[in-house]
Amino acid sequence: MHAIFNFFSSLKLTVVTLFMSLVLVFVGTLAQVKLGLYIAQEKYFSSLFVFWGPRDSDWQIPVWPGGYLLGAILLLNLVAAHIKRFEFSRKKFGIFIVHAGLILMFLGQFTTQILQVESVMAIPAGGSKNYSESIKRSELAVIDVTDADKDKVVSIPERVLAKKVGYEIRVPELPFAIKVKSFLLNSTPGKFEFGKGFQFASEPRAIKMNERDIPATTFEVVADGASKGQYTVSNWLCEEGLLASIQRQLGGKLPPGLTEPQTYTHNGRKYVFVMRQQRFYKPFTITLLKFNFDRYLGTNIPKNYSSRIRIQRPGTGEDREVLIYMNNPLRYWGETYYQQSFSRDETGTVLQVVNNPSWLTPYVACVMVGLGLIIQFLMHLVGFAKKRKVA
Repeated sequence: MHAIFNFFSSLKLTVVTLFMSLVLVFVGTLAQVKLGLYIAQEKYFSSLFVFWGPRDSDWQIPVWPGGYLLGAILLLNLVAAHIKRFEFSRKKFGIFIVHAGLILMFLGQFTTQILQVESVMAIPAGGSKNYSESIKRSELAVIDVTDADKDKVVSIPERVLAKKVGYEIRVPELPFAIKVKSFLLNSTPGKFEFGKGFQFASEPRAIKMNERDIPATTFEVVADGASKGQYTVSNWLCEEGLLASIQRQLGGKLPPGLTEPQTYTHNGRKYVFVMRQQRFYKPFTITLLKFNFDRYLGTNIPKNYSSRIRIQRPGTGEDREVLIYMNNPLRYWGETYYQQSFSRDETGTVLQVVNNPSWLTPYVACVMVGLGLIIQFLMHLVGFAKKRKVA
């Protein structure tokens, strides 16, 4: 036990870990050129290990510690070294505050990586929404549309679909099971054929910031121990460009029902299957009252754009207007709403929604580090002044 404690409090471990972190940052930054920001972040920084394997192979081996592992080792090293080398005293009170601030900064960044959720809320002119949509992740939505006044939605995230290929997914809210036959994280549609629909092919993951993966999945509906039919759904079926391409292929006519979602009826209830961006529902509704968009005179460069919105929350009776513009976000319900972009026709708004439960920790950590340095500096300054006075 003593040897383990000495190992984690070692200065050599600090140097080695910092060196490995520098190598990780260098290699991970270069990898963004090929992999893109999000994939490189997942592979190098939001992982315990960096894995490598031969091309077109199913196996991989860990070749370097990832960001999570190096961060955890540095945190343990800091705490262990502090316990071993520092004795609590008034003269070192500032150092204790500095170290506590650094520890809080480590923990805050880790919780941000784990808990932060970023999404967007695109609202057309005069429109309303009570949900935001994920930027990068999709879900299979099974929607019970039997009742005219409300829909009941059961969503299956893409990560579950990817893990359950060849297996059944059973949800208590559904009277049937979903057996996943295939799942493509990014896909491209082949030629449309009557009676067969699309045969989607796998595509490399999107790496550009303005692109996203468009998944596709094929599954069977299983009820009473028997297959009730096979369905193929994809975000591609919501793309206007794809429908226009099919229309050209078929001489100007779209197949009946192509623009309608696929349905299944079970015990008199009608269900709709849709692959869409993952949604995050809110207990309130945001309505876009007015969107303003200004350009620099004589150019197409955006100068300023803002959204006047109306927040209505039936649960509390809240009903008020808010103006969101660049560098002036709305903080509401534990989330921050930024003015991110606008629709193609420049009449609708796109708000970025950030849910980060630990958003205050970096500010508190910086204040603690600064306060600790000031206290430690003043202690030395006062002591130095007293010595000069005595001399």
